[in-house]
Amino acid sequence: MRVAAVDCGTNSVRLLIADIADIADTAREANEPVDIERRMEIVRLGQGVDRTGRLAPEALERTFTAMRSYAKLIAEHAGPSGWMPVRVVATSATRDASNRSEFVAGVTEIFGVEPEVVTGEEEARLSFTGATRGQDTGEPPYLVVDIGGGSTEFVVGSGAVEGALSVDIGCVRLTERHLKADPPEPETVEAAIADIEAAMDRVEAVVPVRDARTLVGLAGSVTTVSGIALGLPAYDPARIHHSRIPAAQVHEVSARLLEMTREERAAIPVMHPGRVDVIGAGALILDRIVRRYGFAEVVVSEHDILDGIAWSLV
Repeated sequence: MRVAAVDCGTNSVRLLIADIADIADTAREANEPVDIERRMEIVRLGQGVDRTGRLAPEALERTFTAMRSYAKLIAEHAGPSGWMPVRVVATSATRDASNRSEFVAGVTEIFGVEPEVVTGEEEARLSFTGATRGQDTGEPPYLVVDIGGGSTEFVVGSGAVEGALSVDIGCVRLTERHLKADPPEPETVEAAIADIEAAMDRVEAVVPVRDARTLVGLAGSVTTVSGIALGLPAYDPARIHHSRIPAAQVHEVSARLLEMTREERAAIPVMHPGRVDVIGAGALILDRIVRRYGFAEVVVSEHDILDGIAWSLV
């Protein structure tokens, strides 16, 4: 079954077109998706949302431009029938926006399906499915953390989800709120840490995070930290997927990124241009999670909510 999944987050919009075997076939090999297209564009849809509560017109247009190119790819890969199931999921920035109806109308026109502005808890569950289904990610229970632009999802579970919560700490949100200087001043870093710790207090009240044996990290901030820690000469998803980054390296990379200028961050070989401004905040979130819960390492996954959306269509 060929499916198309679109994930529209605060910082990026991504597409996965994949062939997935029938859900009734329980053989692991048969159920592993085969990627046809996997694309990502940094559009910064959440630009200014934390401050204004609205999606900016220029951010909407950047997002729609990327989505139009995705719609063409979906049509090209639909085959003779000209149709495949498509699910478009929007997350933190759109949840928070008072003018999200403009986003919904634009996406519906482009794809012919209405986007689902999912709750934080649903976002967390999709991320967990994408990261763990058919994957060898270590010893369960897992704590899966999906560090996005506007929010971070915390999910604990083994075969099934045992607790999940989405909190409003993300690399774009924390950068716009605190880390505005280049590099950020120590007092603003401390303010960002206070936000992260307060959010983790809320997580611990409802999610059994301390039961987890393996920390699995998702999304661009985590994969970029992995690429830096591995010393890769260029971004390499195959090397990054299921890499294991020791806690000491997470601490070192996070501290280094927060001391760098924009020019220095941009010169890092694995750095996507769209992450240069926000990677310090994303790395800081990962660092505080590792420190608070005492994990010896983070297992990095290239599979995340996008893969969870694809699985949900089968």
